Amino acid sequence: MSTPTKTRASEKFAELSRRAEQAQERIAAAQNQAKAQVEHAADEAKAAAQAHADKLRENASGGQTRVSDSWRDLQTSWSAHLTKMHGDLQSSKAAFDATQAEFRAEDTEADAMAAVDYAYGAIEEAEAAVLDAISAWKDADELIDKQ
Repeated sequence: MSTPTKTRASEKFAELSRRAEQAQERIAAAQNQAKAQVEHAADEAKAAAQAHADKLRENASGGQTRVSDSWRDLQTSWSAHLTKMHGDLQSSKAAFDATQAEFRAEDTEADAMAAVDYAYGAIEEAEAAVLDAISAWKDADELIDKQ
């Protein structure tokens, strides 16, 4: 098996784990922070998410990464989804009363839960894809050894 592929996949999963841990720590800390601090943290997280989505889109469209068309389409749609969600959130911040503010809070919480569920599924899909890649490299190595 290609050692660089195995190492890259392991490193990417370790990076993903560290990033999830950082997010969990920031979310826990936000429970005890002032509203302005939480809004600032949210803005930073949105900017980081958009930057990551933009990087994925650029890599996919620039041919820098060998990915299937379905992954390329997903990367493009994810970037568009983030842009729309951030725009919708900005426009909904102009709540006029407590009832509207409560509806907005419920909607953003539902969106947050959906994003977490999506991320969970993405991790499972990524694990399967990495295992498939390792299996494909093992197949290739076996064929090379037979020659």
